[in-house]
Amino acid sequence: MEYAEGDQERRPWLGQYGDHIEEMLDAPSYDSLPAAVVDAANEYADQTAFTTVMPNGMYGSLTYAEVDEMSDSFAYYLREVLGLDAGDPVALQMPNCLSYPVAMIGILKAGCVVVNTNPLYTTEEMEHQFNDSGAKAVVIVDLFADKLEEILDETPIEHVVMVQVPEFFPPIVKQITYGVMKYWNRAIPSHGLDVTRLPDALKRGREKRSGADAARFWSDLSHDDLAMLQYTGGTTGVAKGAMLSHGNLLWNLAQIRAMTASHLTKGEEVVLTALPLYHIFACVVNFLTMYLVGARNILVPSPRPIQRVQRAMENYDITWLTGVNTLYNALLNEEWFVAFPPEHIKAAAGGGAAMHHAVVDAWEEMVGAPLTEGYGLTEASPAVCFQPLHGERTRNTIGIPVPMTDIKLVDDDGERVEEGERGELCVRGPQVMQGYLNRPEETAKTIVDGWLHTGDVAVMDEQGTFKIVDRKKDMILVSGFNVYPNEIEDVLSRHDKVHEAAVIGAPSEKSGEEVQAYIVKREESLTKQEVEEHCREHLTGYKRPKKIVFREDLPKTPIGKILRRELRQEVLGE
Repeated sequence: MEYAEGDQERRPWLGQYGDHIEEMLDAPSYDSLPAAVVDAANEYADQTAFTTVMPNGMYGSLTYAEVDEMSDSFAYYLREVLGLDAGDPVALQMPNCLSYPVAMIGILKAGCVVVNTNPLYTTEEMEHQFNDSGAKAVVIVDLFADKLEEILDETPIEHVVMVQVPEFFPPIVKQITYGVMKYWNRAIPSHGLDVTRLPDALKRGREKRSGADAARFWSDLSHDDLAMLQYTGGTTGVAKGAMLSHGNLLWNLAQIRAMTASHLTKGEEVVLTALPLYHIFACVVNFLTMYLVGARNILVPSPRPIQRVQRAMENYDITWLTGVNTLYNALLNEEWFVAFPPEHIKAAAGGGAAMHHAVVDAWEEMVGAPLTEGYGLTEASPAVCFQPLHGERTRNTIGIPVPMTDIKLVDDDGERVEEGERGELCVRGPQVMQGYLNRPEETAKTIVDGWLHTGDVAVMDEQGTFKIVDRKKDMILVSGFNVYPNEIEDVLSRHDKVHEAAVIGAPSEKSGEEVQAYIVKREESLTKQEVEEHCREHLTGYKRPKKIVFREDLPKTPIGKILRRELRQEVLGE
């Protein structure tokens, strides 16, 4: 990795590191993620690692020792029972629950590759990701078994492991929780899949393991080996697998630790995880970073409506939490939160979308702890920038680069811009992905001469603090999730009664941005209800248009390209 010490002119942000942030980090001492998590499990063996809290306060927990033993057994199940090979992709599709860390660490210990999959995906989206990744097996929650059944035969998946949200809860608590979900909420569909329940998989793995650990599967892994396929739209609307190596993730974990060291105490933190673990932000920051420092992770399966977080916040002494602007804003509007704000929080982190000034100010006044913003992207594992937790922070910015990370801002010709001028934000560092799976052309467009071109436009002040001011690409950011107009327009255009469609992002107080669709009808009988039903069939909730506008025509260039820019200008009144 190219990184020269003392280049103050090119790295003015180093002046903000002070005595709290190390400029140069030692290379990670571990060769792989399994080596790191095993050490953490040995150090904090008897401490509680994860607690899943249901909306009514019922919960189940696992210690570090239990997670370590179960993940060893799952690794043996994958390799010795199913016969998977090192490097085989295994998909994870579940909400936050105790099964997630067991399965994910088990996959890594098996020397296999984790393929995080949004559990809310439609069958169409699931089929694409499973086929593109080449997943040999899937660990899926029973809530979505019916969707998997629809598309399983069209994918390379050969083995299905089924989990329940209250898996590993105490028996009576599990029985009550599962009963409510199945019979009262009717949330668990019937299916005809041939599955292995996770507890049965662990039992079979233990029989093969016979007291040994799983080190034989991962001891030869190196920083260059693939650890995770994390799907993202990248610079276009086609979902692509960002290839994140063990080295990418270990370096990013060290970078995050360096930025937060002043507010992290080993073995004492309690982190609230309301963001989904399948998202790169929560996976790396909440799960892996906190696991390595011996934190207790309070998992919330679903934070919507926000009342579902109440018992988790009231029953545990939360010291850290992460979220997007909408989550913090929702908490600040809850009577129970305002009446009894948490007393033990050291810091909160906001990411995925810009934080609003009013929300940050209200949070810090009420809670008495910093709410700091950061910037990252899947292709960078994800952390790139972070507002320092020590001293005064520059509001409405993404802060400064994490250690061992270079940023340059370039114009359309690829030349560096002057201080204070707008330019595309480009990143270079050890956390930058290996590339997109099986997409060399897309990789070459995104990583140029070692620099990751983000498509985001930023400015840098004289202290080296960065601020995002625009997007070079048309990506829409809905509650921290990337939505790409091409994908939505493609779905809309598949409706028989749609002639043309254009999609933009419109401002939203609730989600930062929301999808807005403009449609030229092919048949006059087309209704908004028909469009909404079509979108429900093909798109995950956050990708569906919140507003549908019928028009006689769409603005276009002389060669017929639709001008989304003009539509955005209409919405913004520019």
